[in-house]
Amino acid sequence: MSDQVTTHQAAEDVRNESVLIWLNGKVVPKSEALVSVYDSGFMLGDGVWEGLRLYNGVWAFADEHLDRLFEAAKAIDLNIGMSRADVFQALVDTQNANNMVTDAHARLMVTRGVKTRPFQHPSLSQQGPTITIIMEHSTPKLPRPITLATVPHIRGLPMSQDPKLNSHSKLNCVLACIAAEKAGADEGLMLDVNGFVNTTNACNFFIVRKGEVLTSTGDYCMNGITRAKVIELCRSNGIPVFEKNYSLVETYSADEAFLTGTFGAQTPVGQIDGRMIGDGKLGPVTQKIQLLYKDLIARVTA
Repeated sequence: MSDQVTTHQAAEDVRNESVLIWLNGKVVPKSEALVSVYDSGFMLGDGVWEGLRLYNGVWAFADEHLDRLFEAAKAIDLNIGMSRADVFQALVDTQNANNMVTDAHARLMVTRGVKTRPFQHPSLSQQGPTITIIMEHSTPKLPRPITLATVPHIRGLPMSQDPKLNSHSKLNCVLACIAAEKAGADEGLMLDVNGFVNTTNACNFFIVRKGEVLTSTGDYCMNGITRAKVIELCRSNGIPVFEKNYSLVETYSADEAFLTGTFGAQTPVGQIDGRMIGDGKLGPVTQKIQLLYKDLIARVTA
């Protein structure tokens, strides 16, 4: 669709043409930030990553993001080869090299590294991990509430690929995004293995019904940091919130719907499968949560 938007849509910023990238211990120009065709991430999607956001000179919830990164690395038996403090320092060094103060986004990626031969076995990665930090100036710019289409691609069982894992292997989510675009929507709404509403291809998903906020059980979705913060904010501010199974029937008749993610914080949803949600605009509960989240960001980055 010609007016398609995404939850990661940002205002154009010419400064991003000359950003510097952190790659394996060096800060280099974008044109020199090159990874081998033998790299495990390129060949197999064998790696993990984190997205972080800079507000007022502070990387919001950095501890939680580093917890998730190191937990994911341990889960796939990948030795990052750096301490938490060293990884965070690399983030700060990249920020300083780019003179970034606020409204910046970082994608921190770790793969199993360069292979000796172009095959699957992890023992072929013998040179240590490839670690990079891509950092961009970015101010979210969403012209309207986004539209969703339910897609056939599901959030799978943990014995196949745990959906909590923030891995480079994102093909199922890419295919969900493609299916949504072909259906004329901005993003794909993904169900879990039991047919309950779960998440989108890029973000966690919430609905509001009769003043209550509902999100999935969390069993099949990314353990989103912004998702957790929204649940905490609701609980501490008297907004009823429930992690539970719910269906498309309940979703279509919701008063409001919104997505959560590090980049866009809370993104309103106006339409799902051609059905208008509420009045198709930012709803009052979503707006209240947005304000509470902005207050939280102001406190943690003061």
